[in-house]
Amino acid sequence: MDATDAALEPPAMTNPVTLPMALSPSRASDFMTCPLLFRFRVIDKLPERKSAAATRGTLVHAVLERLFDLPVGGRTPTSASQMLPPEWDRMVTTDPDLKALAEEAGGDEAWLAGAVELLERYFRLEDPNRLEPAERELFVHTRIADGLLLRGFVDRLDVAPDGALRVVDYKTGRAPGPAFEGKALFQMKFYALVLWKTRGVVPKRLQLMYLGGDSQIVTYDPDEQDLRATERKIAALWSAIRTSAERGEWRANPSRLCDWCDHKALCPSYGGTPPELPQVKVVEASDGVPGRRAPEPSVDAK
Repeated sequence: MDATDAALEPPAMTNPVTLPMALSPSRASDFMTCPLLFRFRVIDKLPERKSAAATRGTLVHAVLERLFDLPVGGRTPTSASQMLPPEWDRMVTTDPDLKALAEEAGGDEAWLAGAVELLERYFRLEDPNRLEPAERELFVHTRIADGLLLRGFVDRLDVAPDGALRVVDYKTGRAPGPAFEGKALFQMKFYALVLWKTRGVVPKRLQLMYLGGDSQIVTYDPDEQDLRATERKIAALWSAIRTSAERGEWRANPSRLCDWCDHKALCPSYGGTPPELPQVKVVEASDGVPGRRAPEPSVDAK
């Protein structure tokens, strides 16, 4: 067993494991994709390999957030690219293990070249000098039926002079095919639902900016009916999650996405054996700001 394999060994089991009554778009998506994946990430908290794509996504997100600190006229591809090295240094200082990703790519210069390309694609989609976002990296949260806490981070919130809201999310992967587009729109409707409940305004537009592949913007204009349906869907998801926790049943849902899963070797669908299931106790969630996972690039499975 090499060092990488050892790092992926399941942690020592502790009992009981608490399951907070809270959902983010990512965790809701995990359960919809595969209940067993949800269990591995939320209940077992199994470690996962650091993803080059997700790490580069985190880097690009950080630069796009800070880009709007620059004055109008100064938000250029050159200035954005110049922000990459210090931001990357900050990330490596916080997590030295990230340095290995750059080394595998041939060094910092080669590693950052991929991020420069993504930023250049962003500037082909919109001119940040014509924008003044109301919020960046905004933590949003609200409670719905039975006290379930919905929470997440909105990349950018634009507010028009008439009060209309536009929710913007950056994706460093390529735009998904039809089979996966609904997953991305669910995330945006999730955010729209929380904003509607906290601000009393249905967002006018949901905007996904895909910087990978051929670079494109996907938009959707929700209405109250959309958001009420999203709330019902989320409530049903939580009910299914709670039932799985009570019964100790977390079924696998094999798909093409399994090829990207770090836990495939533990999946019964592929001959693996999951770690022993700990006792799970459902508890009320705190309203505090949780740690944020790295942005996950879109995957258009082959």
